[in-house]
Amino acid sequence: MRLSKLFPVTGQDIVTGFVLRAPFFYGLDSVIGALAEGKPQPRESAARMTPIGRDPEMNGSNAFAIAPKRMADGKTWLISNSHQPYEGQVAWYEAVTHSGEGLDMAGALFPGSPFVLLGHNRNLGWTNTVNRPDLVDVYKLVLNEAGDKYRFDGKWITLQTKRIWLPVKFGPFTLPVPQTVYRSIHGPVIKNEKGAFAVRYAGIDSVKAVEQYYRNTKAKDWAEWSKSMAIGGIPATNFVYADKTGRVAYIYNALFPDRKPGFDYTGELPGDTSAALWNGPVGFDRYPKIVDPASGFVQNANNNPFLAAGPGSEMKPSDYSPYLGIERGMTNRGLRATELLAADKSITPEELLAIKMDTVYSKQSWVGAWMASFAALDLKDDPDLEKAQKLLATWDWSSDGSGAADAFAERIIRLGARSNWRGDPMPDARKTLKEAADEFKLRFGRIDPPLADIQRLRRGAVDMAMLGGTDALRATTMWDPDQADKKARVRHGDSFIMLVRWDKDGALKSESIQPYGAATTRPESTHYTDQMKLFVAGKYKPVHFEWADAVKNAKRRYRP
Repeated sequence: MRLSKLFPVTGQDIVTGFVLRAPFFYGLDSVIGALAEGKPQPRESAARMTPIGRDPEMNGSNAFAIAPKRMADGKTWLISNSHQPYEGQVAWYEAVTHSGEGLDMAGALFPGSPFVLLGHNRNLGWTNTVNRPDLVDVYKLVLNEAGDKYRFDGKWITLQTKRIWLPVKFGPFTLPVPQTVYRSIHGPVIKNEKGAFAVRYAGIDSVKAVEQYYRNTKAKDWAEWSKSMAIGGIPATNFVYADKTGRVAYIYNALFPDRKPGFDYTGELPGDTSAALWNGPVGFDRYPKIVDPASGFVQNANNNPFLAAGPGSEMKPSDYSPYLGIERGMTNRGLRATELLAADKSITPEELLAIKMDTVYSKQSWVGAWMASFAALDLKDDPDLEKAQKLLATWDWSSDGSGAADAFAERIIRLGARSNWRGDPMPDARKTLKEAADEFKLRFGRIDPPLADIQRLRRGAVDMAMLGGTDALRATTMWDPDQADKKARVRHGDSFIMLVRWDKDGALKSESIQPYGAATTRPESTHYTDQMKLFVAGKYKPVHFEWADAVKNAKRRYRP
């Protein structure tokens, strides 16, 4: 059997899986990888929900919670809009669960999770977006000549060592390879040609994440749910919350190290003094959060957390310690969401869903400055580049497919998005313009192909136009260009979307959609591609949350 060595699975295995995966929320693997190779530390970037391989910095999500006073229908709305890969081990898996112990939840999870990670129960719901706090610190140790002790507060302490055996594949064989692992008072230690470095990270040695998800799921109201959040088990990610009473809330959740003043925690720290060694995390009372804002809404799209509730309801950055390492960047998605929600005092359901599907780029966003850099180029010496420049000048600032420049503008935006997300200097505009123009002429024979022609949602025999943009609320974050016809297959962006609302009596209704279908790995199933048409059209299917409703609508009942 393919999984013959997997079972039996124990509770300890499940907890271990959570503990191993949790640090990927905030980029610990990048730090460890750089240290292991003796390379400079990367910029702190938690721009990932899980390890997804290529281009992790391009991840994102959108989340909205709207109070009844802001909605024309008088209902409480929660929109979950995660951005994950469309296929693979961290593509969302949708489920509805019920148990005799009260674990009643609908939403999405990754294979192997014992709980639904985002969604709703009867009384409340939540969703997540990636945040990017600085949760990893690296300490340079001072070793003795033998390399078996390190200096700490004037004393020499023996470096802990442990011999482990790693199973390594050599062709058809798996052989045990011995390795020595090290640990100091700070945390795990990595030795390279530049010395010995200890890593201290949020949630180190903690297994509380499983408990917190369990208690979040079982919570019946805000008091129980916020008490669960105070457990401090989930190391990072924003939470956007709503419940049947009309309460909405935003929490910038992170296991912030309780750092002491006097050190630059974004760089290499001295490992020979307890003055730089933090304990923590800080208490839940110190997390940035906003509950029931006057604006009547909260939103986050991987943007500045202090702007979660719009003009007049902002949090004050000065109320929070700079040592928490909270990012201050702004995505186009976050800017557009705030602009659109704040401008409408009585939002109809149709208007709210249109906001979710917005394809416009704000000229006040980073894209505005990026496009201005191309308009400023003097290209009289290169007629081909000047033609590309003029095409960009006609762009209508939307990726809805109606403009001749939409596809080319999206390529230009993609070529700048990674640098913007990381906070790096933006690429050279002239070189970028040439790269995009040369690529389009080679791939499509023209620089102005219609966006709908080249940006496709494909699986099996189904091939459909997929509109939206890299940093638009209707997100098509990444293209897979390795297609026989050289077109671009969307492989990452809007993935699992869930619409939840409660009326004034607390009655629940929810809908959801996925890019492909529920049968993620079975091409022979009708559910391999059956949601694609709805997904492309921005439509949804009902979630049959209650058991009686599920049975009524079931096509087949079976016990695995």
